[in-house]
Formats: sequence, structure tokens, C-alpha cells
Amino acid sequence: MYEPYTVKSGVSMAANLRQAFKESTLLQRGYQKVRVYLDSPILLVPIEEFHEEDIDVLYQHAFNSHNSDAILYRVQPELNAVAVFPINKDLKMVVEDNFKDVRFTPIMQPMWHYLHHRSFTGIHRKLYVYFHDKKLDVFGFEKNRFKFFNSFNAEHAKDALYFILYVWKQLGFNQMQDELHVSGNVPDKDWFLYNTKLYIKKTFILNPAAEFNRAPITEIKGLPFDLMALYLSK
Repeated sequence: MYEPYTVKSGVSMAANLRQAFKESTLLQRGYQKVRVYLDSPILLVPIEEFHEEDIDVLYQHAFNSHNSDAILYRVQPELNAVAVFPINKDLKMVVEDNFKDVRFTPIMQPMWHYLHHRSFTGIHRKLYVYFHDKKLDVFGFEKNRFKFFNSFNAEHAKDALYFILYVWKQLGFNQMQDELHVSGNVPDKDWFLYNTKLYIKKTFILNPAAEFNRAPITEIKGLPFDLMALYLSK
């Protein structure tokens, strides 16, 4: 079951969630266990350098606007990394007040896992980009590790292309042989695809229906690619 909920602007997310518990059919079904996916800035730490007692200081060094948030982490064993991310303390309390068993996870985790497995096909290097919520996540892998990961504000296609080409050049990728795989809600898709291929010949748009063998879930309007990857990837 998939049930979108429209949040009220000018009201905190915690207050919106409290109201949702009063109105949402899905939230009133009495579930005790929940997995909460958070769209917040992520810091990746190599697993061999991770120390739980250091996460607050480490995160605040990287992102200085989350002093009042709770800092959480999720180990990514297949990628030898730990994802560190924040959550508003009031929002965290609302969730934990309504569910007995809560697991907080960064929204990018299912995308990382799905595309990491996909990255082993073919012989050329691959860069992945995921458009969502007026942002662009750019990442790539080298065997069982991240080669690169960063997020950019990219509401417009021209901005997105600039960031992608900057990363492409930084990583030393070949514009004729290496591959760019694009997923999510691409702004001005036709313009983006045409102009990106001028610089990166092997640019591909990932189609959810084709990626997931035309599973019925891919026909749900508005369902983001990351949720499809969560439910359908092996």
C-alpha cells in the first residue's frame, strides 16, 4: 500500500507527522515496526575509520547547520562504509512515540545497493546520478567501495549538467567510453539528455519498468525510484 500525504507549509515536519497520525489510513493500521527513510545530508565514512563516539563531532565538521539534530548512522557492509546522517529530534520523538521498533535509514541506501550490483555489468566505468526533491545525488563505485559521492541542489537541468561534468572531469572519466546512468525525476529531460550526450556519449536514462521487469509497482504514479529499488531489487 502506498499513500502520499501532503504536508502543510510553514509547519514543522514533526507537527505535520503528528497530524498525519490522526488523518492517514495507513498510519492508523496499528503497525508496530517501521523503517523510516530520511532525505538529509549524508556523510560517508570508511568503515575502518569509523568510531561511533566521534560521529557528532565528525558530522558537525562536515555540515555546520545541524547542531540541534540527533546524529544517526547506518553501516553499509557491501560498500565498506558508514552513512552518517541527521534527524530533527522532535521528528524522531514523534516516530518513536508511535512505533515500538524503528529503523532510520538514509533515502539513498536502496539506490546505492541496487546500482552497486548493477555496476558490475560491462567493462567500462560508470557514474550514477539520481534526481529527487530538486536535488542531484552523484556517485560511483570501485569494486566494493565508493569512488565518489556528493549531493547538489539542482532544480534546473543546466545546473545539473554543470555539476555532472565537473565530477566527470574530476574523476578522469572518458567521454567516449565510460557511462553515465541517470535516474529519477530529471528536469527538462529532453534538453538534459540531448546536451549531456554532447559531452558524454554513453548517457542512459534508467526506466523503472524496464529495470524491474515491468513489475506492477512501477506503474504507481509518483512512487520514487528509491522506493522501487527498495522493494524490487535483490
